[in-house]
Amino acid sequence: MSVKPYVLTERGVLRYEQVTYPMEERGLQFGDGVYEVVRLYNGTYIWLEEHLDRLYRSAAAIRLSVPFAPEELAARLEELRRLNDVHEDAILYLQVTRGSFPRAHAFPAENRPNLYAYIEPMARKRNEMTRGVRVIVTKDVRWEYCYIKSLNLLPNVLAKQEAVERGAFEAILHRDGIVTEGSSSNIFLVKAGTVYTHPATERILNGIVRTKVKQFCGELGIPFMEEAFSVHDLAQADELFLTSTTSSIIPIIQVDDTTIGSGQPGAVTQSLQAAYQTATQPAARNA
Repeated sequence: MSVKPYVLTERGVLRYEQVTYPMEERGLQFGDGVYEVVRLYNGTYIWLEEHLDRLYRSAAAIRLSVPFAPEELAARLEELRRLNDVHEDAILYLQVTRGSFPRAHAFPAENRPNLYAYIEPMARKRNEMTRGVRVIVTKDVRWEYCYIKSLNLLPNVLAKQEAVERGAFEAILHRDGIVTEGSSSNIFLVKAGTVYTHPATERILNGIVRTKVKQFCGELGIPFMEEAFSVHDLAQADELFLTSTTSSIIPIIQVDDTTIGSGQPGAVTQSLQAAYQTATQPAARNA
């Protein structure tokens, strides 16, 4: 499977090669838009409702109108999945911008947003989930409204590229020594059996898998604290792990040159991975 032949737009479903936007598209020129990435396992959307809820919250935060009501958008996305005959592991990319208008910083007077969504294959990161990954630490230089899933991702891109160039999987971001999140993930620390993560303030994106980890901890009786921790605390952790829609739950076994714990995925992380697998198992039964 490669790029899917059908794309959902504000005008309806089109073939991939039919989708074009003017060069004065505000998402392109200003990053004036929001997006979501939704997992599909065995051709089934995972937590689609939660992703759409966040999409509409992000859109409202920047005073952007989504072309469809939530129920209609969900139905159209299901139709997109059906038309593309998706049965494997994949992702949905969904983007909404303020539209295509002559370039001006202020909002256009006319409400004419652009939307597109497409599905493409993405295998599960099984090796990383099993073995764990190395990450680096770098300064968080993003804007103050990280809770909005906006298209303004250049600082994230630069942090991720720094990680790649240093042979790491992810970059952990910090503001004045306080860990916020990763360049494209949420970060968790385990100490004495308790899971810690940065509170869901405007400084982080409240990830969908992040909210599920909180739920899993409650179900498993694992103490869960939304409490900030420092870069110094990383080296003292018993376990670290990261979460995202594309990565699920991945153990962190090394930060820069420091080995975390035993250098192997820890028991708490593995328990949460098992809970994630169970929670997403209905998708496998629909294969």
